[in-house]
Amino acid sequence: MRKWFSKWLGWVRFVAIIGLLCGLTIRVADPNPLAGLRNATFDFYHQSKPRTITSQPVAIIDVDDRSIAEIGQWPWPRTRIAELVEKTTQAGAVAIAFDIVFSEPDRLSPEQIAIDNPNIPPDLTKRLQGLPRNDDVLANAFEAARVVVGQTSVRNVAGNRNERRDMLDVPHGFIGPDPKPFLLKFPDAVQNLPQLEEAAAGHGMFTARPDPDGVHRRVPIVMSVQGEVRLGLAPELLRIATGGEPFAVRTNDAGVEGVVVARQLLKTAGDGTLWPYLSPSSPSRYISAVDLLEGRMPEGRLANHLVFVGTSAIGLEDFRATPLGVSMAGVEIHAQVLENILSKSALSRPNFTIAVELVMTLVLCLLAIIFAPVLRAGWLIISAIVLLAGYAASSYYLFYFARVLLDPSFPVIATTATVILMSTVNYLREERQRREIRSAFGQYVSPDLVAQLSNNRGRLTLGGETKTLTLLFSDVRGFTAIAEDFKDDPKGLTTLMNQFLTILSNGILDYKGTIDKFMGDAVMAFWNAPLDNDNHARAACHAALRMIADVEKFNRRRRATARLARMQRVKAHAGRKRIGGKKVENADKHVHIINVGIGINTGKCVVGNMGTSTRFDYTALGDPVNVASRLEGQSRYYGARIILGSNTARDATKDFALLELDTVRVVGKEVPENIFALVGNDRLRADPVFQQASSLNATMHAAYRAQDWDSVESILSQIETPFKELRLGLERYVDLYRGRVTDLRAEPPPPNWNGVFALTKK
Repeated sequence: MRKWFSKWLGWVRFVAIIGLLCGLTIRVADPNPLAGLRNATFDFYHQSKPRTITSQPVAIIDVDDRSIAEIGQWPWPRTRIAELVEKTTQAGAVAIAFDIVFSEPDRLSPEQIAIDNPNIPPDLTKRLQGLPRNDDVLANAFEAARVVVGQTSVRNVAGNRNERRDMLDVPHGFIGPDPKPFLLKFPDAVQNLPQLEEAAAGHGMFTARPDPDGVHRRVPIVMSVQGEVRLGLAPELLRIATGGEPFAVRTNDAGVEGVVVARQLLKTAGDGTLWPYLSPSSPSRYISAVDLLEGRMPEGRLANHLVFVGTSAIGLEDFRATPLGVSMAGVEIHAQVLENILSKSALSRPNFTIAVELVMTLVLCLLAIIFAPVLRAGWLIISAIVLLAGYAASSYYLFYFARVLLDPSFPVIATTATVILMSTVNYLREERQRREIRSAFGQYVSPDLVAQLSNNRGRLTLGGETKTLTLLFSDVRGFTAIAEDFKDDPKGLTTLMNQFLTILSNGILDYKGTIDKFMGDAVMAFWNAPLDNDNHARAACHAALRMIADVEKFNRRRRATARLARMQRVKAHAGRKRIGGKKVENADKHVHIINVGIGINTGKCVVGNMGTSTRFDYTALGDPVNVASRLEGQSRYYGARIILGSNTARDATKDFALLELDTVRVVGKEVPENIFALVGNDRLRADPVFQQASSLNATMHAAYRAQDWDSVESILSQIETPFKELRLGLERYVDLYRGRVTDLRAEPPPPNWNGVFALTKK
């Protein structure tokens, strides 16, 4: 089992698994590039389907550019702010939250004017000092209404004022472990004037910490300031508007689950932040401060509303980048957070989503590691696309219908990287295997077979298929005599046969044949496997004619080379009969003329890889194979260099010069076979002399089967002339039939004789 597992695992899968574990470790560390990619994906979701604007009891009193133009530059006197609070309360607002900090005394307060202007008359100074202070007026307005003062964080102690002032307590409790280790932490805060802090009903933080790219995607609902737990501005406004009961932070071992405010659980991320689901900025949320102060606001506009006071004035620069791709006034972001809370429409990224993303990454990558080495490239790509698209679609589905943020980016990138890695390794491995196959088989089989084996190593397994093949056998005539003459020079015999077999192989391969095997001086080849060839019979006939022609050229070259060598020796020793006491031999004496016989047959065979699981050959089996071998063996008796079976002749008769030779019963077979001599191509077939010879030959066979021996002998005498003129080399064929006629005259066949000749030799 361990051996099988080690073989299955392999170094590629092992490296991929190690890489996967490293990737998961990086994801847990969550560096900025990964977080940025994840955030960009969530931004795309947000922009593709922003929250629909619905009617909510939330409004914004906006210190906008128009208000500043009519009332005067900011900051306004605190008495104006007090008037704004009073009129907002009178308009029916439930509670008011300021997205503004009043951290310094009002310089427009009467006593401050007296201080700043020492040259004014003393009586006027005394009167100014006797007037109520603006900050006290504002504090009284706060005390008469439900007001939440805003506070903002200081990110380091050095940035705080010289004197640190402790923040007032906000009643709260914990459900579960202490949440402070999980919360965003700020060492201090910029607070309002003490009298304003004490007069206010609530105290909320409007701190927002953007992501590294400057986009405000999350808003702290609860945070740690000065070591104490404080609410953000929006939930604090809701708490005060609903009676000011204490809030509670609910935690578990993974972090913060949410905050209980107004007797409902506001679910948050593990660090106490909320992913607001924003809608595009809407003028319907805003009421210009000047319209409120000047009585131009529609009656009932603020009735039963929770009101934020802030600014959208360009010069005050309180705009924040948002996931929607556009900036938005900070006060509107707070208003939309409160809308999310009231409508329960905030986005959610629960603590378990990270675990889901890690598990999905592990599963998808393992699937790629397991199946990539065994799947074809096309199926691998399709499977990867389907799986990754399914996961990405599930992520978007959760956002669209459940407002849950599940990151598709890391699992998709990790799986894609794994697929690319495995595919690259597969490609390199297959290329190496192709090179090995080409090296191992390229010199023995056709290039087409090598290419197919390279592209489909599955063909290199045991098994076969039934196909109609055309088979070719060739053999050297008189090879024994040739070998005898080379008995003292085996290397020379090897060189000769290699040259000869190369010539035969080229003819086969050039016509897309597959060389099955070399058997000494013999060659077996076939067509129509492994690649389909509709003209396989004609291709084999072309190859056979090419083989005969190339052998003749080979013989001529060898004779010419031998004669040239003899002439050089004779020239060097002109007039001498002996050289070193030995007679100079005739050059042609040791030049062996190589003649080949070829048999071709067509029929259904089983073709494929035959052998054992460790050693096998791509070969063909079946009765047509045996017949082709027998036909090659009969070529020496008929004097025809190429003999075709009847199926091959039927397919080739229109394109080649064929002559019927006989009807025979080959050794080991009962069914008779018509055999034909292939003597030339279509040009010879169109030759009038050949057509005359073909007609005489057909007439001779008809007379032969009719036992008209006189006609047979007469036609044989006539047919010799065109045979010799065409140089067909069929003298032995003519002599064979003359001998048969003599024998049949002596021993006449039975009356039902059909002309079939039973072969006795293979």
